[in-house]
Amino acid sequence: MDLNVAQFVYQLSVWAMPVLFAITLHEAAHGYAAWKLGDDTAYRRGRVSFNPLRHIDPFGTILLPAILLIGSGGSFMFGYAKPVPVAFHRLRRPRTDMVWVALAGPGINLALAYIAAIVFHLIPVLPGSVIAWLTQMLSVMIFFNLLLAVFNMLPLPPLDGGRVAVGLLPDSLAFPLAQLERYGFLILIGLLFIVPFIGGELGIDLNFFVWLLLPIVEVLRDLVIMLAGHG
Repeated sequence: MDLNVAQFVYQLSVWAMPVLFAITLHEAAHGYAAWKLGDDTAYRRGRVSFNPLRHIDPFGTILLPAILLIGSGGSFMFGYAKPVPVAFHRLRRPRTDMVWVALAGPGINLALAYIAAIVFHLIPVLPGSVIAWLTQMLSVMIFFNLLLAVFNMLPLPPLDGGRVAVGLLPDSLAFPLAQLERYGFLILIGLLFIVPFIGGELGIDLNFFVWLLLPIVEVLRDLVIMLAGHG
């Protein structure tokens, strides 16, 4: 097998499971929280399930991560699952419960990162042939889940952080913020791709993804590792 192909296959094996479970369980957690808080829309559509196959989006869960993995030379991957349908007006306390439904997604990602850090304790008793692979896979699981949690807590609808902000802010601020939801993904595309590209052409670092989100992820990673008993 060609060395580059072998390296890609290895990196794919390291990234695939953490990414798949992180983004699909994130959506499942939203559906589960909504169900418990009065809205059974996701439940009736079979989306309150921790089976990742029920939440896969062909582009966001498979194609986009593969493109990013190839484009980054096997060092980075990102993606998303099919959004879980939530009828917020059916929640028992729509505005308050919307906050809890939104927090459920990042919450499950924090839990998965912590579980991965705990599993690190098993590495010394495993066969040497799998230690390097499992170490890298667990590291990716911690990093990606924390990255997904931090990214989704950006205060921009339709991200979870935007819904939390809408639920907590006074009406004078919440309503204008909620109106941004229809433009939210366009704004994100601009911030993630267009603005950094323009900055690169001008010789200015405008990649907010790197200088804003990654430092937060690194702080959380150190905290999770410490809480898991690794020093």
